[in-house]
Amino acid sequence: MLEALWHNIDYVASVVLFCIGLYILIAKNNLIKKFLGLNIMETAVFAFIVTIGVIEGGDAPIMGHGAQAPFHSPIPHALVLTGIVVAVSTTALALSLIIRIYRQCGTIEADELREME
Repeated sequence: MLEALWHNIDYVASVVLFCIGLYILIAKNNLIKKFLGLNIMETAVFAFIVTIGVIEGGDAPIMGHGAQAPFHSPIPHALVLTGIVVAVSTTALALSLIIRIYRQCGTIEADELREME
């Protein structure tokens, strides 16, 4: 059991990181901390997707002299790169909205914002 867990440590690390982000998202009231938890969760998903694309004993997907047959799949890496670009732009937008909420309401605590409604 422990050997199988060690063999799949990259999957385990992704799941643990995702659970940490989910805990932060649920347990914290501060909007910046909630968004930080969301960023941790998306990083865990990116790590998981990259891990899926790796084949044990595989080469880089570059055809050249001496290239051998099992190749790492480049598609998950391309998808993660696109996801990172989207995540950075989403982070910038969310942080600017949080700044706007703070300037208008004077707080970024979710429970205080609910009471203001």
